[in-house]
Amino acid sequence: MFHTVMLCLAALPAAGSNLNVLEQKISALAKAHEGRVSVAVKHLGTGETILLNSGEVMTTASLIKFPIMAEAYAQELAGKVKLDQKITLTKEDMVPGSGILTEHFSPGMTMSLRDAIRLMIVYSDNTATNLVLDQVGIKAVNDRMAAMGCGETRINAKVFKGSTTSVDPARTKQYGLGSTTAKDMVSLLELLHREELVSPAASKAMLAHLKKCEDKDKFPRRLPPSVVVAHKTGSVNEARTDAGILYFPGGPVAVCVLTNQNKDKTWTPDNAGNKLCADIALAVFEHYHQPKTNPKK
Repeated sequence: MFHTVMLCLAALPAAGSNLNVLEQKISALAKAHEGRVSVAVKHLGTGETILLNSGEVMTTASLIKFPIMAEAYAQELAGKVKLDQKITLTKEDMVPGSGILTEHFSPGMTMSLRDAIRLMIVYSDNTATNLVLDQVGIKAVNDRMAAMGCGETRINAKVFKGSTTSVDPARTKQYGLGSTTAKDMVSLLELLHREELVSPAASKAMLAHLKKCEDKDKFPRRLPPSVVVAHKTGSVNEARTDAGILYFPGGPVAVCVLTNQNKDKTWTPDNAGNKLCADIALAVFEHYHQPKTNPKK
């Protein structure tokens, strides 16, 4: 069953901005998609906001790795972990799926916690994610999100180890690795942009990781190379997700697109969920983009 699209506008209008135009584009794209869709868009300068089913709890897939990163940096600030502390990779740590550790590195190699976080975000490395969780703990991630008012943003288990590490078997069965809402994600992104997610230094470091995300099939897919995208994506058979900040003249804009129960379950760049993420990002860019003008001589 596909959910009816419901949009809510909460705008602080910018000069010359007509938010209804963007609302209509996003609505049309969502209605055409064969699956569940949740979207939140917020211009981080003007406060203009578009919400589409933004409070609906949805599967994150690997998008949940963004909150895991936030918890790791928070624990570093609190002195509970050190980003330079060494982690040793074992054969038992290696899990399949996205990333490079399992396929390209040998048991016994060591890396810093900082490098494991970077691999978790840039390459969405599943093995690195579990290594980070070994250091910070699943419960700590969920407790911090709840304390921040993002109680539906939860990680349920280690990657590919749900049967032995799940902290909530019912949610694991329903949502898989993790859950969130589009509204939660945009809230976290806004804090990150304002350098208030953990601390200014941590926010800068986390943004740097997100800007290196290797997944180009979603938000960056149709955007000009000049647009800087700081984002984290997620992909499982019936879900495609992306959340990030688009930096360009006329921005920045925080965007989250969550899809689930998608009819298209293919693993190709042209997957319908990937394309929806790309199309919404392009619509946001085209709506707000202000070309740079050369000053008169």
